[in-house]
Amino acid sequence: MIEVQEWLAEIKALKQQLASAHRAIDTANDSAANWRQLYATEAEQLRNQTQLTQQQIAALKAQIQQLQDSPGRLPNNPAAVEAVEQEVAQLQTVAVLQAKLKQALIERSSLAEALKTEQANHAQTRKSLTTIISDTIDRIAKDREASQNPII
Repeated sequence: MIEVQEWLAEIKALKQQLASAHRAIDTANDSAANWRQLYATEAEQLRNQTQLTQQQIAALKAQIQQLQDSPGRLPNNPAAVEAVEQEVAQLQTVAVLQAKLKQALIERSSLAEALKTEQANHAQTRKSLTTIISDTIDRIAKDREASQNPII
């Protein structure tokens, strides 16, 4: 009779261990599902951010190409082209031509310097925005983690 009671007690202990193991597995599965969801959300955010960044890069490359192509081209405005042609026709002497050329070169240098400054400012802005976006994503991730794992 004692053997039967020992066996029953052992069976009861094994059932408790099995139930405890099932609870641990369920908890681990829930945690894994939660982490998978967090990973998927963050991956989607990073994909979206990457796509936006690639679009911005493409737009900036197009602007740079346009700026690089524009110095040698005449404007599409016929009135502006005609005004330039009239001004050139009025140049009668080499001295006047040299003065106009000097003025144009000075203006070109000034505009080139302004363009370089604008490009540097744009690069700094892009860097600052990238840093802010990165910091914000890190902060959101920390806030999510904190809200899902409250300190007890």
